[in-house]
Amino acid sequence: MKKIIFFDIDGTLITEDEHKIIPESTRDAIKKARENGHLTFINTGRTIFNIGEEIRSLGFDGYLCGCGTYIEYHDKELFYNKINQSYCRRLSEKIRECGAIPVYERRDCLFFDPQFDNTSEIKEFKEVFLTSDIPTNRTVNDEDFSFDKFVVYTNENTDVQLFRNIAGKDFELIDRGNGFFENVPKGFSKATAIDMILKMLDIPLENAYAIGDSTNDLPMLKDVPNSIAMGNSEKIYPYVSYVTKPIMEDGIEHALKHYGII
Repeated sequence: MKKIIFFDIDGTLITEDEHKIIPESTRDAIKKARENGHLTFINTGRTIFNIGEEIRSLGFDGYLCGCGTYIEYHDKELFYNKINQSYCRRLSEKIRECGAIPVYERRDCLFFDPQFDNTSEIKEFKEVFLTSDIPTNRTVNDEDFSFDKFVVYTNENTDVQLFRNIAGKDFELIDRGNGFFENVPKGFSKATAIDMILKMLDIPLENAYAIGDSTNDLPMLKDVPNSIAMGNSEKIYPYVSYVTKPIMEDGIEHALKHYGII
């Protein structure tokens, strides 16, 4: 029967270091899975424009992006949660008052708040999370400003409780540690995206597999019966069905072979 496999990106498909290596065994395993008639999907917190060619070149049937706020299948948009533009502007003004340092993510671009351009947090974000071909010139002052989700950095100048009170009304605030929060509209997650695509494609839950490496993958890992943790990701071992080898020890290939997908 046709199976569907959902992959995280960083630490799962590609190494989380300056080398950003995708093992050749990972490329071969995904190719073989599709040749065997199975479906492969990215499931990520990244918005769709922030998935570069190095990931797309692996060959996927679709993309679940922005923590469930966008779904694409065979280059066709199936779902998109669009937030009211005036609401986005009002919220961004309140977040500025909190002293939280934001990056607003939309399916086609990122928006920055010029007030925080020179902070170490924004410099770090651009260095760590963005590739050189992603433009960083869009701001909250642009006429078409809106967002699908957003992240913030907090520091000693941030009123964190005020931020929680304001943003927590409509967003799930996911604490990533070290003062960094990922903020997703309530009712959306990597799990809701899986549920939607399974229903759209009429695939039973028992044929769904998810592979991840960190706690931000737990919503999708807990949502499927066949959940896989990459080796060296001990924090999520208690929540998965199977632990495969580390990424550079052919972890993806090992997992797909274990389940008879390839």
